[in-house]
Amino acid sequence: MKRPSQFRKSLTPVQKRIQQAALRLFVEKGVDRVNVKELAQSAKVARGTIYNNQRASTEQIFQEIASQLSAEMHQRVIATLAEIDDPAQRLATGVRLFVRRAHEESDWGAFIVRFGLNNSMMRQMWYGQPRKDVSAGIAKGRYNLRSEQLPSAITMIVTGALGAMFLVLQGSRSWGKAGSDCAELLLRALGLPAREAQRVATAELPPLAPAVDGDRKRATQTLETRSLRPENGGAQDHA
Repeated sequence: MKRPSQFRKSLTPVQKRIQQAALRLFVEKGVDRVNVKELAQSAKVARGTIYNNQRASTEQIFQEIASQLSAEMHQRVIATLAEIDDPAQRLATGVRLFVRRAHEESDWGAFIVRFGLNNSMMRQMWYGQPRKDVSAGIAKGRYNLRSEQLPSAITMIVTGALGAMFLVLQGSRSWGKAGSDCAELLLRALGLPAREAQRVATAELPPLAPAVDGDRKRATQTLETRSLRPENGGAQDHA
């Protein structure tokens, strides 16, 4: 059974319902085509409740959700990988954690797939810690890459992970197969021998670390700082 996406523990039940409704509507219709009236109807609350519990516009609600989801997943993945030293194992585990969560929380997964590359805040999930891990893999000789190929490698990892999540959401592949296949192919592309890539990609997957409010706040601040860097360019924040 699919679990609803988990938002901040400090949110009231009404606020959680509003955010969950917004998550679904943004995926189905896009940010610019959602208004407060239909958001209130979907969440089964009065329109005034939206204004009392959230920011004034659906655009601001979208940005708040994108920021929160990015910070939360960033914090949880980092905590899960804390005891893993091998860059290849960290990469495979990180990719598979995203794919498994897309299976367990389909609204969350659909939101990530649709907006994960279009929103500047959400892009930090992919271009922060993963960049450090791939750089570490290059430095340790784990990956057969030139340093100037790092941006292309990160893009390959991101699009591969999003593609695997899409397959799961469409029912084309199980999360286990989609996640391990994606991780194995990425590792082979980065230079690992085929058998080793398969072994790493099919290792036992740890549970995703639970969300902690204090850590999430710090992660949000970190992501917001990174989003100001020039490497984000002037790309549009949503489609």
